[in-house]
Amino acid sequence: MEASILNEETLVLNRSWVAITTTSVRDALTMLFTGNARAIQPDTYETFGFDSWSALAIPPHAPCVRTVSMRIRIPEVVVLTRYGGVPRMTPSFSRRNLFLRDTNTCQYCGKRPGTKELTIDHVLPRSRGGLSSWANCVLACVDCNRRKANRLPSEASMILLKKPACPAWTPIMEVPLMRVRQSWKKFVSDSYWNATLEA
Repeated sequence: MEASILNEETLVLNRSWVAITTTSVRDALTMLFTGNARAIQPDTYETFGFDSWSALAIPPHAPCVRTVSMRIRIPEVVVLTRYGGVPRMTPSFSRRNLFLRDTNTCQYCGKRPGTKELTIDHVLPRSRGGLSSWANCVLACVDCNRRKANRLPSEASMILLKKPACPAWTPIMEVPLMRVRQSWKKFVSDSYWNATLEA
């Protein structure tokens, strides 16, 4: 077996088919084998246990895990057979997640000039004790950031489009975009896909 394939990501749904996290292909296969999850064929939404999944024909050039006696398709999405909850997890505060939350939009004028023309503004400036947090940071275009400068929005006669807050995302939001599979689109909120960072 190739370690790199086993370390790739598999999307995990709870038994209500809500995306709750990702796991490695290695762990996903273990969950299938123990009966704790079933593999999903994203095109048809059909589910498979370990035996029926490992018996499926593998399309040419499709990634698979090779053992001494068989080849097994990579499960891209699995659904848990027992767990129906959603873990309470807060998305990490990061530049990328801030762009996702604010959908690449200046939170003062509403323009979407492109990621290279957007900056991170501290509503309460850092020089005045403001923290880098979900509740104090917003995206601002260069012009609005320059206009606001080292002031509160009210002092600059500016109004926020919405009050900044921690987004209510599932843990899938923590997966780097380049590692997300196309087949996950059917199971992940559109809010993830509608914001793309150039760099």
